[in-house]
Amino acid sequence: MVSLTRERVFVGLDYHQLSVQVCVLDDTGRVLHNASLANDVAAIATVARRYGQRIEAAIECCCGAANLAKQLREQGWSISLAHAGFVSRMKQNPDKTDFADARILADLVRVGYLPKVWLAPDEIVELRRLIRFRQQLVNERRNIKLRIRGLLRDERMPVSTESGKAWTKGWLSLLPTLPLPATAHWILEQQLARLTDLGQRIVQIEQRLKQRLEHDAVVQKLLQQPGIGWVTAATIRAEIAEFDRFHSGKQLARYCGLSPRNASSGERQSDAGLIKAGNPQLRAVLIEAAHRLLWREEHWQQFAAGLLRRGKPKSLVVAAVANRWIRRLYHQMQPEQLAA
Repeated sequence: MVSLTRERVFVGLDYHQLSVQVCVLDDTGRVLHNASLANDVAAIATVARRYGQRIEAAIECCCGAANLAKQLREQGWSISLAHAGFVSRMKQNPDKTDFADARILADLVRVGYLPKVWLAPDEIVELRRLIRFRQQLVNERRNIKLRIRGLLRDERMPVSTESGKAWTKGWLSLLPTLPLPATAHWILEQQLARLTDLGQRIVQIEQRLKQRLEHDAVVQKLLQQPGIGWVTAATIRAEIAEFDRFHSGKQLARYCGLSPRNASSGERQSDAGLIKAGNPQLRAVLIEAAHRLLWREEHWQQFAAGLLRRGKPKSLVVAAVANRWIRRLYHQMQPEQLAA
């Protein structure tokens, strides 16, 4: 047993489902311990406590890592989630081993250069799960609609426009009466049943979201914004969570994936579309919100008109509106504004 001769040590954790590689460094970067342990909080904490009283640690962000990080915080650790992509690029080494991964995490903590990921509180984690589960069902419903369309095209079966717009109640009620072959008719009935079931489950999730967020100050403030409904507000609340964790509206827009990606070199100065970052679902709802703003708000219509006159494509204009809107929203959603 090593005596407690050091006040502070730095720990890197390379997480796996069954095991965790634990590397412990001292202030000078000397390796005190680097070995694989069982994925157990007590075992990891016991080993680290052998080498120091105050523990500063990092663990790469992956499935299950955040839960372990929260449990270690309860043990008194100062632990941060590390951005796996940035850490990988900083290694500058084609070889990958758990031994080396744990060590670089500990070393990045030691020198204060760890690329951190925000560790969301439990209530935000639960809200994200609910929002993402709803999106999974929405995606499944869309796929079923595509299969129904494909089945009708395959049978060369146009649906009369007199029945109404596609996917309305009148249009759907006409589908079972179509003269389809027996197998195609049976498949159509199964797909329609699944479509009905998914619609009901999505409604249940949306009702659960309203019950969960009806007293949330951030959501209520978002609902006061033009063109923002419950689903958009809930998605923003889940994925952004706390607006004051960002240093500026520009940083928030980049987190949302709404910033242009620079592709300049030498004398050539140009953009290359939006950056490939952020949660795709969050960016999608913000782009949809921008379309609604362009339809309802004169201010954004004038802003878009100016960009269009300069020859900007419509897709870029909508993204620019979303970018400007979220940067303006950043200032409106600060704690002092919410309390006013």
